[in-house]
Amino acid sequence: MNMIKKAAMILGVALLSATALFAGGASEDDGVYVFATDATWPPFEFVDENGNLTGFEVELIPLIGEHVGVEMQVENIAWETIFAGLANGQYDGVASGVTVTEERKLTMDFSTPIANQGQVVIVTNDSPIQSVDDLAGKRVGVQIGTTGDFALDSYDVDRRQYDEIGLAIQDMINGNIDACVCDSIIASDFVLANEAYKGQLRVAGEPFTTEEIAIAVQKGNTELLDLINQGLAAMQEDGSFDELKAKWNLL
Repeated sequence: MNMIKKAAMILGVALLSATALFAGGASEDDGVYVFATDATWPPFEFVDENGNLTGFEVELIPLIGEHVGVEMQVENIAWETIFAGLANGQYDGVASGVTVTEERKLTMDFSTPIANQGQVVIVTNDSPIQSVDDLAGKRVGVQIGTTGDFALDSYDVDRRQYDEIGLAIQDMINGNIDACVCDSIIASDFVLANEAYKGQLRVAGEPFTTEEIAIAVQKGNTELLDLINQGLAAMQEDGSFDELKAKWNLL
């Protein structure tokens, strides 16, 4: 057996083992509900300067679990695979600034909303762009597969797709694109709180969409969905939900 065949066999066994491990949901073996998050969207989820996973949803998920007496935790998963992993049962839910859309409702279920936002345009301070209406023919960066990406379907722009919105913003700073489009909450964090871009960026105009953010679970997983909604309701009642939003500067 040559080395290539041997490596392929080892990889196949590993993939089969992983499939068996996650089949039926990540929580069944150890009683822990696992939620995927793409940690590139401050203040919802990001990796801090010490390499720690943190943010609003990263702290929200364990708190929901505490309020309903179960353990819930978050793992960092790349956005481009996050919904496929949910469908395949590699984890129990997705808590990653997920916008509720009619298309997504066909393949997953959503909790009660945890935030409201819209899509906005980010530009450099010296840009002449004042709103989404000024983007015609412009090079516009988005994170691929997000609602910011989808929101540009009806606009005549030269869309540039990136794995992370931070990469798009850096490319704009470098002069390679003219604007970026992303969630208003994420935009506020980049424009107002990110020291690396202090004084360099602004939001051009008002949000041009209206969206609800919620936690996603597998279609038909009513047991977990009920636990999440019960936990959110309990947090609303005792004030801990509003305290957490205030901590992360969410309105």
